[in-house]
Amino acid sequence: MTAAFSWPAVLGALLDRGELAADTCRAAMAQIVAGEASPAQIAGFAVALRAKGETAAEVAGLVAAMMDVAVPLPFAGPALDIVGTGGDQLHSVNISTIASIVAAGAGATVIKHGNRAASSSCGSADVLAELGVRIDLDPDGVSRCIDRAGIGFCFAPTFHPALRHAGPPRRELGIPTVFNILGPLANPARPAASLVGAADVRLAPVMAQVFAESGRRAMVVRGSDGLDEVTVSGPTQVWDATDAALGAQVRATEVAPGDAGLAESPVADLVGGDAPANAAIARAVLAGETGGTLGAVRAAVLLNAALALVVWDAAIGADEFGPTGDSAADRLRRAVPAAAESIDSGRAAGVLARWVAACA
Repeated sequence: MTAAFSWPAVLGALLDRGELAADTCRAAMAQIVAGEASPAQIAGFAVALRAKGETAAEVAGLVAAMMDVAVPLPFAGPALDIVGTGGDQLHSVNISTIASIVAAGAGATVIKHGNRAASSSCGSADVLAELGVRIDLDPDGVSRCIDRAGIGFCFAPTFHPALRHAGPPRRELGIPTVFNILGPLANPARPAASLVGAADVRLAPVMAQVFAESGRRAMVVRGSDGLDEVTVSGPTQVWDATDAALGAQVRATEVAPGDAGLAESPVADLVGGDAPANAAIARAVLAGETGGTLGAVRAAVLLNAALALVVWDAAIGADEFGPTGDSAADRLRRAVPAAAESIDSGRAAGVLARWVAACA
């Protein structure tokens, strides 16, 4: 913490619509996670930053301060995360969670970072607990799951306990702020590849730029229906982030179900329920069932798992689904069969079974 840091100066600069340096935001978050910021200061900072509009440098500074105090995960290899910011108010099933299991079944090493539901009926932690996965494992327990099942889950309160100080002001505000996007950017495993859904289209390219400048490969997505996933109801906007070695570029593009030979379905077909209901849907999809609305859910899972595999492929330099210069749509089309095979061969269901066993 620098002696020059001052909440009045920071808040005043934001109210004057001035951009903050990354180091200033890092210092602000350092005070928050240390419990040295008052609820009024935390709320004022979040609201003023949102009103001004967050920059990639500001968000990167906040993430850096979170990672400074995060509980480390003893895992050295490359990993993939599939996660959404939440907040789209569409109450869909846990698409990214099911897609994570499918991606692991296709050979990716997956380390999810998530929490219980905030604005939805069922968060990733809720459905995983219902599926039999222990969500409160310590770092050694998570590493054991990765070793035995190829997938693990970092529960945000376990790995970012210091962020609890921001909880009450966030709940009292009741509006989305920069805190809503920090989780996907602050996975303690520092995964080399991420597929991140963004409910706020304004912040999607900002998140992609943060990933690019941190040296990680990522695609940030938002469905045309507002879904913070790759959607089945129409096109999905994609911000494809390349790492610093390639110039930290963000390329805006889009994909659609038809690119992968999949039919479109209304987003209403993706609506889920509470944790038991969503866990039942997850089990059915992993078992290969397609009756009723399960066909639409399967399509959404395939699209998200496949695009995540595209990012994973680029991060590890495999080029299995085509070089980075190829369009996202072409690479998605090539990756969907791998995602489908993960389900239809039973490998995805096997991943879940081994994951549950590794938690015991």
